[in-house]
Amino acid sequence: MSTAPEFIAVDGGGTRCRVACFVAGERHVVEAGSANASTDIAGTLAEVRSGLQRLASDLGISVDALRPVPAFVGLAGVMSPEIADSIARGLPLDRVRVQDDRPASVRAALGSADGATAHCGTGSFFAIQRAGAIRLSGGWGSVLGDQASAQWLGRKALLTTLDVADSLRQETGLSAALLARFGSTAGIVAFAAKASPAEFGALAPLVTAAAAGDDALARDLLRTGADHISRTLTAMGWIPGLPICLTGGLAGQYRDDLPEAMRNSVIAAKGEPIDGALSLAQDFAQGVPA
Repeated sequence: MSTAPEFIAVDGGGTRCRVACFVAGERHVVEAGSANASTDIAGTLAEVRSGLQRLASDLGISVDALRPVPAFVGLAGVMSPEIADSIARGLPLDRVRVQDDRPASVRAALGSADGATAHCGTGSFFAIQRAGAIRLSGGWGSVLGDQASAQWLGRKALLTTLDVADSLRQETGLSAALLARFGSTAGIVAFAAKASPAEFGALAPLVTAAAAGDDALARDLLRTGADHISRTLTAMGWIPGLPICLTGGLAGQYRDDLPEAMRNSVIAAKGEPIDGALSLAQDFAQGVPA
């Protein structure tokens, strides 16, 4: 007979949602779609529930068998206790701790060690961890924040392409490619009016590929993102020698444009966000306070 896990972990962001557990020492991970609680709470609940169903199927048990299992749920966009409570009430779980996705990412990157993180995925945030205490900055979403994120990079690339159309910047291969992709400036504006953060973020690889070819517009955008990382971490108290983890699919693209002292302090992350979520899920199952 299949066995329910001792605890469940969920890590959800603008690109995907991952649900994981261990059973008899074997790790099980399944994926669902985008999960951002501040921009689409109903969609987020649907994706987490879908992930739980897939996990149960992977384990050979019913989803109802997961109901009593302690679960840590870390999701992008959990900006208030009210949002966390809404998520907890909407899940088929009796014992659940809901937080935003930043603590799991920090735990994954640094473990319990002192250090800093600059996380640049679909969204972005920054953290300094000292003696187990975490100071967080950013993560305020695509309208008011998420500088240096993939969605920010895609949005900025479109904005600068419009500057090219207005003869405020010189045309480059990147601006020409974006204009061709959307057909016209009107096409860019129409896309931007309806695009989700994930859809903006899908443009980021075009920017990084162009930057690798020394495209002037793309290189300028990466320098701007790196400058934001540098200024933010410094304002938060980073000092030379304090390790820095660049996490998320985009963060590593900024490394070469960081100040030398920061470049020399970059270390590899200990794990992925789902690893941090699993660690926090184990804490929750063992009664460790949040």
